[in-house]
Amino acid sequence: MKQPLVSGVDGSETSLRAVDWAADEAALHGLPLRLVYASRWERYEGAAPALGLGRPAEQALADSIVETAAERARRRHPDVDVSVEVTPEDAVIALLYEGRNAEALIIGERGRGGLTGLLLGSVSLSVAARVPCPVIVVRGDRAGIEGAHGRILVCIGEPDRGGAAVRFAFHEAGARGCDLDAVHAWRCPSHDRADPRRTASEHLYHKERAATLIDEAVAESVRDHPTVRLHSAAVEGTAAKVLVQRSAAADLIVVGAHRRRSHLGLQLGRVAHTLLHHADCPVAVVPLAARSCETPRLTS
Repeated sequence: MKQPLVSGVDGSETSLRAVDWAADEAALHGLPLRLVYASRWERYEGAAPALGLGRPAEQALADSIVETAAERARRRHPDVDVSVEVTPEDAVIALLYEGRNAEALIIGERGRGGLTGLLLGSVSLSVAARVPCPVIVVRGDRAGIEGAHGRILVCIGEPDRGGAAVRFAFHEAGARGCDLDAVHAWRCPSHDRADPRRTASEHLYHKERAATLIDEAVAESVRDHPTVRLHSAAVEGTAAKVLVQRSAAADLIVVGAHRRRSHLGLQLGRVAHTLLHHADCPVAVVPLAARSCETPRLTS
């Protein structure tokens, strides 16, 4: 039995956009779609949902939210098997639990009542940092969300750190029939740039090393997905800045979840964190290791 795509809903416009994106993804990959509402979402985001229903009893409100989202998904893709779940848990706990048995988790960038200056909601950030399956945060401009560019972008990191993200990106590009840009950002160490006699040779060395890293990272996936149109780019600059700039011409950007432990618990790496706040298209955060040592990927 195929595991479902799971989308968290809370009645906000951003969550409904995520439902649309999730329905499209479910139709593309032939997967069921599960819509989840956590009745304690208000603990994180607060305020009334964008339904114009006044303030009914809590259970009626919860049922209205999930059924409205489900009907929206069914109208968009009648062939997709849509199910709903209302849980009394808070949003983060509920979505982390759902993520244990999901192909991927798809959520909006922030919940209802989010302040204009809040770039990413607390639920979205917490879930992206901790869930064991791929997480897609639906954000960005209309063209990116609607897939108008015909291009996916994958961040190539250091060796042995991003294989799952690369495979996920190739699989998604193959299903969509779109181009795939594999990007590695590189920089010369500051002590090299300070010596003009070494600048040219060091520049060439680091650029060629970056190109080699890309070739090595994608080699296996190129063999597995020979029809994917791949474009490699070794770009000088900081990874976060390069990727945010290029996200303006992409429909999805895929990055490995280079998580680290701190006294605050699991935290996302700097690049993933920056993309979740500033990318101009949806962002897929793919864990380095998945359940049972399998690579996270969508089934088609």
